[in-house]
Amino acid sequence: MVTARDPGRAADAVARAQAVFGQIDVLVNNAGYGYLAAVEEGEDDEVRALFDTNVFGLVDTTRAVLPGMRARRAGHIVNVSSLGGLVGFGATGYYHASKFAVEGLSESLAAEVAPLGLKVTIVEPAAFRTNWSGPSMRQSATAIADYATTAGARRASTLASYGHQPGDPARAAQAVIDAVTAEEPPLRLLLGKAAYDIATAKLDSLRTTFDSWREATLSADFPTEHEVMRSSPA
Repeated sequence: MVTARDPGRAADAVARAQAVFGQIDVLVNNAGYGYLAAVEEGEDDEVRALFDTNVFGLVDTTRAVLPGMRARRAGHIVNVSSLGGLVGFGATGYYHASKFAVEGLSESLAAEVAPLGLKVTIVEPAAFRTNWSGPSMRQSATAIADYATTAGARRASTLASYGHQPGDPARAAQAVIDAVTAEEPPLRLLLGKAAYDIATAKLDSLRTTFDSWREATLSADFPTEHEVMRSSPA
């Protein structure tokens, strides 16, 4: 069973690191794991444990390093999200929800700390040859037959991918180092060809949908003064 996070341990770890090294220049929030379940199949304790690790654990360590970084007006926070923080698939809805939360939190953090000289980078890997789809993966004990061809099929394909993922963790680590040491680090860093292809396809899909519904979108605001005058009888 995955245990709930302990916020005090994050603060203690940061304090010990600062005592040894004097300061923390870069924080990499990499702790996280996956959970396979259709949304209806999700188990409350498992979902909450997932968010405790993937979201609130990240929050704990981030808040622990920020005072020192703010004082020095320097530092870089790297939050490991996922391609699944941009695009959702069946069977991993709760995992996606946790990573979408990391994306939103990181965007806000970046806006808040930029004037203080701090950097934030969101790392968005596709499938890499780690334990994510293997030993660290958890899944719901409930399997509803109606989801067999959607969430059920993806459960099976995800587990079957373990050990065969195309992403190389060593090369991913080097890409992160390159981003952190760049003169202008990116807010977002996609990792892997699949991440690039799927994320850019999502961008195209969003643009198509937004443009198709543009008139309905614009019609939802209160009318401007000019529109009110134009619609008034002469």
